[in-house]
Amino acid sequence: MTQAVYVVGDIQGCATELNRLLALTEAATPGARYLFAGDLINRGPESLQALRTIRALQLEGRAEAVLGNHDLHFLAVAQGLRPPHRQDTLNELLSAPDLPELMLWLRQRPLAWSEAGWLIVHAGLYPQWDAAKTLALAAEVSAMLQTPDWLDFMAQMYGNQPDRWEDNLQGHARWRCIINALTRMRYCSADGQMDFALKEGTANAPEGLMPWFAAERASANDKIAFGHWSTLGLIVRDNLLSLDTGCVWGGKLTAVRLQDLQVFQIDCPQQQRPGA
Repeated sequence: MTQAVYVVGDIQGCATELNRLLALTEAATPGARYLFAGDLINRGPESLQALRTIRALQLEGRAEAVLGNHDLHFLAVAQGLRPPHRQDTLNELLSAPDLPELMLWLRQRPLAWSEAGWLIVHAGLYPQWDAAKTLALAAEVSAMLQTPDWLDFMAQMYGNQPDRWEDNLQGHARWRCIINALTRMRYCSADGQMDFALKEGTANAPEGLMPWFAAERASANDKIAFGHWSTLGLIVRDNLLSLDTGCVWGGKLTAVRLQDLQVFQIDCPQQQRPGA
C-alpha cells in the first residue's frame, strides 16, 4: 500500500493544534508522511514544542519542511542580526537547552521541496520559474545557509530589492530575490514586479497586481502547494493548493492528502489579533 502523504499549512507555533491534526490524519492513514509548507513557528504559544515535533518526524524519515519567513526571522533573531518583533513569541524557543540543535536543523531545511508529484514552497514562485528552476534556485540559498559564512549571508538577506528576477543577478541580490519570492510574495504585476506590502485577499486586489499564481508563468503545468497567505484561505485545485487557513488567527490548521486531495482540518483558538 502506498504511504499517504499530507501537506500541512502554516502552524506558527500552535503545537496543540498540530498534535490534534497529526492524530486525525494518523487515524485515517497510520504511518503517513508529512510535508510542512513553512512558518513552523512564531506568533503561536508553543513554538518550541512545534519545532521539536516536526524535527522528530523528519529525523524518523516521516516528514520534510520548507522554510518560511518566520523560520528565517527566528534564525536572524537568535543570532542577534534582527530585533524581535512585538508580536513574536519566541522566548521559550530562544532559551531552550536544545537551541543549537534546533537551529542547525532549521538551517538544513530546503526552501522548496518536490515529492509525490507536487512542489512545496512557503509563499510563491516567480513567473519565470518552473518547478525544476525553482528547486535549483532554492538549493543555492540552502547551500549558503549551511556554509561557515551563513551569518554574513543572513545579515544581507533583508530588503525588498531587487523586486524583479533576472537570470544575471549575482551574490546577495540574487539570493535575496529568491528568498523574497519563495517566502514573502503574494502579488506581482503582469511583467513580474513583486509586491510585498499587500496582504489582503484577492477580492480587494488593486489594479495592476494579481496573485502570483494567476500570472502567466512557466510553472503553469506544475502542481504547487503553498502557505503564507491567510487572507486568501483554502484553495484546492488539481494543480494548486493554498494551505494557510489562519490557524494563529483563530481559523483552522489544514492538511491535504496529496493522493486524493481530501482535506483534514482542526479548529484553532485565536492566538493573535490582526493589527495588534
